[in-house]
Amino acid sequence: MDFKNSETKTNLMRAFAGESQARNRYTFAASQAKKEKLYVIEQVFKYTAGQEKEHAEIFYNHLKEMAGETIMIDGGYPVDIADNVTQLLRYAQHNEYEEHDPVYKAFGDKAQEEGFPKIAASFHMIAGIEKVHGDRFGRFADLLEQNKLFVSNVETGWICLNCGYVYTGTQAPKQCPVCSHDQGYFIRLELSPFED
Repeated sequence: MDFKNSETKTNLMRAFAGESQARNRYTFAASQAKKEKLYVIEQVFKYTAGQEKEHAEIFYNHLKEMAGETIMIDGGYPVDIADNVTQLLRYAQHNEYEEHDPVYKAFGDKAQEEGFPKIAASFHMIAGIEKVHGDRFGRFADLLEQNKLFVSNVETGWICLNCGYVYTGTQAPKQCPVCSHDQGYFIRLELSPFED
Protein backbone atom coordinates (compact mmCIF):
# COMPACT_ATOMS: atom_id res chain seq x y z
CA MET A 1 0.00 0.00 0.00
CA ASP A 2 1.12 3.55 -0.73
CA PHE A 3 2.05 5.21 2.58
CA LYS A 4 0.53 8.57 1.62
CA ASN A 5 -2.90 6.96 1.18
CA SER A 6 -2.66 4.65 4.19
CA GLU A 7 -4.62 4.67 7.40
CA THR A 8 -1.27 4.08 9.11
CA LYS A 9 -0.10 7.56 8.14
CA THR A 10 -3.15 9.05 9.86
CA ASN A 11 -2.74 6.79 12.89
CA LEU A 12 0.87 7.92 13.27
CA MET A 13 -0.22 11.55 13.36
CA ARG A 14 -2.97 10.71 15.87
CA ALA A 15 -0.40 8.94 18.03
CA PHE A 16 2.03 11.85 17.71
CA ALA A 17 -0.71 14.27 18.80
CA GLY A 18 -1.76 12.00 21.67
CA GLU A 19 1.79 11.51 22.97
CA SER A 20 2.50 15.24 22.70
CA GLN A 21 -0.63 16.03 24.68
CA ALA A 22 0.14 13.35 27.27
CA ARG A 23 3.55 14.91 27.80
CA ASN A 24 1.96 18.28 28.49
CA ARG A 25 -0.75 16.80 30.74
CA TYR A 26 1.92 15.06 32.80
CA THR A 27 3.96 18.24 33.04
CA PHE A 28 0.84 20.06 34.29
CA ALA A 29 0.14 17.21 36.74
CA ALA A 30 3.75 17.46 37.99
CA SER A 31 3.06 21.11 38.84
CA GLN A 32 0.01 20.07 40.87
CA ALA A 33 2.09 17.47 42.71
CA LYS A 34 4.68 20.13 43.48
CA LYS A 35 1.94 22.38 44.92
CA GLU A 36 0.91 19.47 47.16
CA LYS A 37 4.57 19.00 48.23
CA LEU A 38 4.64 15.55 46.67
CA TYR A 39 8.06 15.75 45.02
CA VAL A 40 8.10 11.98 44.43
CA ILE A 41 4.86 12.15 42.44
CA GLU A 42 6.12 15.23 40.61
CA GLN A 43 9.13 13.18 39.51
CA VAL A 44 6.93 10.23 38.47
CA PHE A 45 4.96 12.54 36.18
CA LYS A 46 8.10 14.20 34.77
CA TYR A 47 9.82 10.84 34.23
CA THR A 48 6.81 9.54 32.31
CA ALA A 49 6.46 12.82 30.39
CA GLY A 50 10.01 12.35 29.12
CA GLN A 51 9.14 8.89 27.86
CA GLU A 52 6.01 10.22 26.15
CA LYS A 53 8.19 12.77 24.34
CA GLU A 54 10.31 9.90 23.04
CA HIS A 55 7.21 8.03 21.85
CA ALA A 56 6.01 11.15 20.04
CA GLU A 57 9.39 11.46 18.33
CA ILE A 58 9.36 7.82 17.22
CA PHE A 59 5.90 8.19 15.69
CA TYR A 60 6.83 11.55 14.11
CA ASN A 61 9.99 10.12 12.54
CA HIS A 62 7.92 7.43 10.83
CA LEU A 63 6.21 10.33 9.00
CA LYS A 64 9.44 11.50 7.33
CA GLU A 65 8.07 10.67 3.88
CA MET A 66 5.36 13.31 4.49
CA ALA A 67 7.83 16.13 5.26
CA GLY A 68 6.48 19.51 4.17
CA GLU A 69 2.89 18.28 3.96
CA THR A 70 -0.05 18.62 6.34
CA ILE A 71 -1.91 15.60 7.64
CA MET A 72 -5.47 16.30 8.71
CA ILE A 73 -6.67 14.22 11.65
CA ASP A 74 -9.56 14.15 14.01
CA GLY A 75 -9.72 12.37 17.29
CA GLY A 76 -10.79 12.54 20.87
CA TYR A 77 -8.30 13.57 23.49
CA PRO A 78 -8.82 13.64 27.28
CA VAL A 79 -9.20 16.73 29.44
CA ASP A 80 -7.56 15.64 32.69
CA ILE A 81 -7.93 18.63 34.98
CA ALA A 82 -8.13 18.10 38.73
CA ASP A 83 -6.94 19.80 41.89
CA ASN A 84 -6.09 16.41 43.35
CA VAL A 85 -2.95 14.45 42.51
CA THR A 86 -4.61 11.10 43.15
CA GLN A 87 -7.29 11.90 40.56
CA LEU A 88 -4.61 13.00 38.08
CA LEU A 89 -2.83 9.67 38.61
CA ARG A 90 -6.08 7.78 38.00
CA TYR A 91 -6.80 9.77 34.83
CA ALA A 92 -3.27 9.04 33.61
CA GLN A 93 -3.63 5.35 34.46
CA HIS A 94 -6.88 5.11 32.48
CA ASN A 95 -5.43 6.89 29.45
CA GLU A 96 -2.27 4.78 29.40
CA TYR A 97 -4.30 1.56 29.54
CA GLU A 98 -6.50 2.83 26.70
CA GLU A 99 -3.41 3.59 24.58
CA HIS A 100 -2.07 0.12 25.39
CA ASP A 101 -5.24 -1.64 24.30
CA PRO A 102 -7.29 -0.95 22.22
CA VAL A 103 -5.66 2.07 20.52
CA TYR A 104 -2.01 1.18 19.81
CA LYS A 105 -2.78 -2.49 19.41
CA ALA A 106 -5.29 -1.61 16.68
CA PHE A 107 -2.89 0.90 15.09
CA GLY A 108 -0.14 -1.74 15.04
CA ASP A 109 -2.44 -4.37 13.58
CA LYS A 110 -3.52 -1.94 10.84
CA ALA A 111 0.10 -1.04 10.03
CA GLN A 112 0.93 -4.75 9.73
CA GLU A 113 -2.10 -5.31 7.50
CA GLU A 114 -1.10 -2.37 5.27
CA GLY A 115 2.46 -3.68 4.89
CA PHE A 116 4.41 -1.46 7.30
CA PRO A 117 6.07 -3.96 9.68
CA LYS A 118 8.52 -1.47 11.27
CA ILE A 119 5.68 0.91 12.12
CA ALA A 120 3.60 -2.02 13.39
CA ALA A 121 6.48 -3.02 15.66
CA SER A 122 6.74 0.53 17.03
CA PHE A 123 3.02 0.62 17.83
CA HIS A 124 3.06 -2.83 19.45
CA MET A 125 6.20 -2.21 21.52
CA ILE A 126 5.07 1.23 22.66
CA ALA A 127 1.69 -0.28 23.56
CA GLY A 128 3.57 -2.49 26.03
CA ILE A 129 5.32 0.54 27.49
CA GLU A 130 1.98 2.32 27.94
CA LYS A 131 0.83 -0.65 30.05
CA VAL A 132 3.89 -0.15 32.26
CA HIS A 133 3.01 3.56 32.56
CA GLY A 134 -0.55 2.72 33.56
CA ASP A 135 0.68 0.25 36.17
CA ARG A 136 3.10 2.87 37.55
CA PHE A 137 0.42 5.54 37.86
CA GLY A 138 -1.95 3.05 39.45
CA ARG A 139 0.64 1.90 42.00
CA PHE A 140 1.25 5.46 43.17
CA ALA A 141 -2.48 6.27 43.21
CA ASP A 142 -3.04 3.17 45.37
CA LEU A 143 -0.33 4.27 47.80
CA LEU A 144 -1.88 7.74 48.10
CA GLU A 145 -5.41 6.39 48.52
CA GLN A 146 -4.25 3.99 51.23
CA ASN A 147 -2.19 6.72 52.95
CA LYS A 148 0.87 4.52 52.41
CA LEU A 149 3.03 6.68 50.18
CA PHE A 150 5.28 7.41 53.17
CA VAL A 151 4.21 4.56 55.48
CA SER A 152 4.81 0.81 55.25
CA ASN A 153 3.42 -2.16 57.15
CA VAL A 154 6.95 -3.56 57.44
CA GLU A 155 10.38 -2.03 57.83
CA THR A 156 11.67 -0.92 54.50
CA GLY A 157 14.30 1.39 53.08
CA TRP A 158 13.39 4.99 52.20
CA ILE A 159 15.65 7.15 50.05
CA CYS A 160 15.66 10.95 49.89
CA LEU A 161 15.56 11.85 46.20
CA ASN A 162 17.36 15.11 46.92
CA CYS A 163 20.53 13.94 48.68
CA GLY A 164 20.37 10.12 48.61
CA TYR A 165 20.09 9.57 52.38
CA VAL A 166 18.67 6.10 53.10
CA TYR A 167 16.57 5.43 56.19
CA THR A 168 15.16 2.09 57.31
CA GLY A 169 11.83 2.03 59.11
CA THR A 170 8.08 1.76 58.72
CA GLN A 171 7.67 5.44 57.86
CA ALA A 172 9.73 7.91 55.88
CA PRO A 173 11.21 10.67 58.05
CA LYS A 174 9.12 13.85 58.22
CA GLN A 175 12.28 15.69 57.22
CA CYS A 176 15.57 14.45 55.83
CA PRO A 177 18.20 14.63 58.59
CA VAL A 178 20.91 15.33 56.01
CA CYS A 179 19.48 17.96 53.64
CA SER A 180 16.34 19.05 55.55
CA HIS A 181 14.00 18.40 52.62
CA ASP A 182 10.52 17.37 53.70
CA GLN A 183 8.95 13.92 53.57
CA GLY A 184 7.66 14.52 50.05
CA TYR A 185 11.19 13.79 48.76
CA PHE A 186 11.25 10.23 50.14
CA ILE A 187 10.41 7.13 48.14
CA ARG A 188 10.55 3.47 49.06
CA LEU A 189 13.97 2.23 48.10
CA GLU A 190 12.47 -0.57 45.99
CA LEU A 191 10.57 2.02 43.90
CA SER A 192 13.64 4.17 43.27
CA PRO A 193 14.64 3.71 39.64
CA PHE A 194 18.33 3.13 40.29
CA GLU A 195 18.39 1.01 43.46
CA ASP A 196 18.09 -2.72 44.09
